[in-house]
Amino acid sequence: MGSEKVGETVVVGNYVEMEPEGKSKSMKNKFSNLFWHGGSVYDAWFSCASNQVAQVLLTLPYSFSQLGMLSGILLQLFYGLLGSWTAYIISILYVEYRTRKEREKVDFRNHVIQWFEVLDGLLGKHWRNVGLAFNCTFLLFGSVIQLIACASNIYYINDNLDKRTWTYIFGACCATTVFIPSFHNYRIWSFLGLLMTTYTAWYLTVASLLHGQVDGVRHSGPTKLVLYFTGATNILYTFGGHAVTVEIMHAMWKPQKFKAIYLMATVYVMTLTLPSAAAVYWAFGDMLLNHSNAFSLLPRTPFRDMAVILMLIHQFITFGFACTPLYFVWEKAIGMHECKSLCKRAAARLPVVIPIWFLAIIFPFFGPINSTVGSLLVSFTVYIIPALAHIFTFRSATARENAVDQPPKYFGRWTGTFTINVFIVVWVLIVGFGFGGWASMINFVDQIDTFGLFTKCYQCPAPAVAASSPPPSHGLNATAAAPLHHHPFNHSRSH
Repeated sequence: MGSEKVGETVVVGNYVEMEPEGKSKSMKNKFSNLFWHGGSVYDAWFSCASNQVAQVLLTLPYSFSQLGMLSGILLQLFYGLLGSWTAYIISILYVEYRTRKEREKVDFRNHVIQWFEVLDGLLGKHWRNVGLAFNCTFLLFGSVIQLIACASNIYYINDNLDKRTWTYIFGACCATTVFIPSFHNYRIWSFLGLLMTTYTAWYLTVASLLHGQVDGVRHSGPTKLVLYFTGATNILYTFGGHAVTVEIMHAMWKPQKFKAIYLMATVYVMTLTLPSAAAVYWAFGDMLLNHSNAFSLLPRTPFRDMAVILMLIHQFITFGFACTPLYFVWEKAIGMHECKSLCKRAAARLPVVIPIWFLAIIFPFFGPINSTVGSLLVSFTVYIIPALAHIFTFRSATARENAVDQPPKYFGRWTGTFTINVFIVVWVLIVGFGFGGWASMINFVDQIDTFGLFTKCYQCPAPAVAASSPPPSHGLNATAAAPLHHHPFNHSRSH
């Protein structure tokens, strides 16, 4: 009983990673606490909501054109619930792991707990290795997607440079995230990030409604299984942004209060994603099949330029969210994680940015890459592995009896919890990874066949002088001359 008390006391203790102990009452310290040191439930909520929506806000109308209006709305609600459940499961496993370790007098004051360490502590090294591989690969490509989105967005207000050049520039800008120590230090960024996506979502909604439906608008989706499952996995990706749940929880002063935070964040995010995706699809219909970025169809106005700029800033923030766990893994691998010097740690982190930069230049397929990452990586990282890990951690009667958090009655206690977990594993394995992987890979390979790797300006309009002659079927700039529905799998030929 005494050891339990010790564990409980430490769990709710105030941890501030990478900061000197003791609290100063100086003005500088107060300012720092206000904008820099976030560990409350509100900080966690802002981090979850800000990280969840990001650039996918701009690709959801594209998914609606593949799925149709009804499926688009229902799948958002469905995957929102599934994502909230698995985030809850991850939080339960984190608290279980941390409590067990702190009963053994392990101090995490200068160590950020990560998902693969939770798996290692609860289930052993094989689970750790699988979790580490999927989580790192997903976060790597999540960071890649943010760079691609930056280049895609800035092109709509400044096309003097091609998208590949913009990727070089934003890669250098995003590399500055190496100076942000941990998720404690995203307080002001996550708050601003959510304001930015809120503005962008309501801009898309209002601008589409004011624009009205284009002449001859058609809403024919869903028409092909490949399109349907590609769109579905993009929505699975939308609500699978909790690969950083453990790091966000560890930054909280009282991590056991996290349980319902992700659900509340998801509810707010749906007030942004459902109206914006539905309004843009209502206005432009099947045209979205060839325009994976919603900005491309709306006329240029000061309001659209403001939305583009705000999304650019937000993508910088989201790059940091996705990349910070990778920084931690790399620091632990080279023995720099507990180093007190911020500059030394920042220098040690730089090699992590280089492969991200390189991959964004190889695969600049804004939209299709979301579905591919969703089906092959998100499906396991944030749905299947957490659900299975919970089942195996509490498979014995002793483990269930001694669990720190007992499942509530309204989930059906342990039987209900295990049933929900099994359903998620089967559903996501068959629908998300199986059908979704098949459809996404066909679509992704088609992008490579059409545009080529290292394409200079993916989805850019064809030069006016070349409009009269047929474009090559492959190459760096095979873009806009094809008709809107020329190819059933390629949604990206026209701007």
